[in-house]
Amino acid sequence: MLSCVHSLITIRRLGNRPVTFMNRRSSKTGGLERRGLGYDPEEAVRQLASVDPTLAKLMEVAGPFRLEVRRMHNPFEALARNIIYQQLHGRAAEAIHRRVLALFDKKRLEPEDVLAASEESLRGAGLSAAKLAALRDLAAKTLDGTVPTLARLRRMGDEEIVEQLTQVRGIGRWTVEMLLIFRLGRPDVLPVDDYAVRKGFALAYGMKESPKPKELARYGERWRPFRTVASWYMWRVHELPPGVLPPKKRRKQS
Repeated sequence: MLSCVHSLITIRRLGNRPVTFMNRRSSKTGGLERRGLGYDPEEAVRQLASVDPTLAKLMEVAGPFRLEVRRMHNPFEALARNIIYQQLHGRAAEAIHRRVLALFDKKRLEPEDVLAASEESLRGAGLSAAKLAALRDLAAKTLDGTVPTLARLRRMGDEEIVEQLTQVRGIGRWTVEMLLIFRLGRPDVLPVDDYAVRKGFALAYGMKESPKPKELARYGERWRPFRTVASWYMWRVHELPPGVLPPKKRRKQS
């Protein structure tokens, strides 16, 4: 999920403040590097550095912003994959996903396949009862139009997409937020319920405990309209070597 495209960004200093610029080899290369993103990474990093000195320092030590937007053929395929991968390690989930596809001898899963297949065959591929129920609900809601087409999704606002897709069994807000970030390339998504984002924030800002979702949401208002980029750097915190982050703040003695 956190693999990266090669959008080459370097951080330089203007006075005492780090500011980030994209290295442009050519306009064509720049266009290729930004493909899939609904925003300008150069503008996003520069804006964030100007409003949050702590985040600016984190961006400096964590390095270039490289978020990969994975191509989405259709919402059903992407959401079905998310359901299969829920609460499983990558390799185990990948094996189940392959076995499900093998049932239909196809490279991509289609809603009609899921609804037509027997419970026995799908359970035999490794799906739990809960995931099978979720997949079938997703298939039915795709065919009846509850799940929008890709073209319609691209015209919808973030909250509208969350509201629409969470009608599907087994699809929660976090799952939709990951779709917004890594499949639709939306710029302003802050997954406040994501443990790694909240823990990364605590580490980056020297807090003893992770912030509550509402606390992170309040702080993150200053990151608009590029909260996706800030979130990506909260994930990056967990890859940094010891000693580069600020020490934890001590509570004042009463």
